[in-house]
Amino acid sequence: MTTQQAHKEVPTQTLLGVRVSLLDMDGTVQEIDRMVAEGGTHTVVTADASGFAIAAEDSELRSVYESCDLATPDSQGVVWALRRKGAGTVRRVSGVDLMDRICRLSSERGHRLYFLGAAPGVAEMAAEKQRLRHPGCNIVGTRHGYFPADDDLVVAAEVAASKPDILFVAMGIPRQEKFITKTREVIGAKVAMGVGGSFDVFSGRTKRAPKLVIALKLEWLWRLILNPSKFEKVKMLPRFVSLVLREPR
Repeated sequence: MTTQQAHKEVPTQTLLGVRVSLLDMDGTVQEIDRMVAEGGTHTVVTADASGFAIAAEDSELRSVYESCDLATPDSQGVVWALRRKGAGTVRRVSGVDLMDRICRLSSERGHRLYFLGAAPGVAEMAAEKQRLRHPGCNIVGTRHGYFPADDDLVVAAEVAASKPDILFVAMGIPRQEKFITKTREVIGAKVAMGVGGSFDVFSGRTKRAPKLVIALKLEWLWRLILNPSKFEKVKMLPRFVSLVLREPR
């Protein structure tokens, strides 16, 4: 079975030119587990509203979104847009929760994980916390993401030496997606996924929103209150809504 054939078997809804998965969290984890077993290299995009808004102006990022092996609905805005197009049962599959589930999967299956990104020391702390949370989680390497794009291939060779099955890249959109695309053949990870600020959450540097706030679909507001610099990301929501409303159902 080829990667393209396997990808077509995942239920999707096309949104702004991108086939977004309609799998729930369990189904998404199973699909990623299948990708690891299949071999080859696969890119997973955790697609949120800001990512779509950036991709509308950034042709390189748009190409990554359109050609990825799996795109998950990583925000309530994307869930709303998918439901507007008729995908009534779709649920949010957030990058931070998906990463946590994959760490648990690693403790069960032995998948080799690598944490790349965030500020110096954060990836190491996140890895230690995940090892404690999921005993047996097989994290084979960590590295901060504070390096220029000119050094991407040098860093990729360093990561490749650890032979990861799954690579998590926490550099923010669109830097993380462009790094993954540029280096995927060098690193050779079976699955590579951008995870934004997930390392900050797992390390304890950023506090996750309370369950009630998440249930009320206000996690974005919680993040904005804790980190006003997120305002630039929030400002992209009207742009995303405008793009969605202009797209035929």
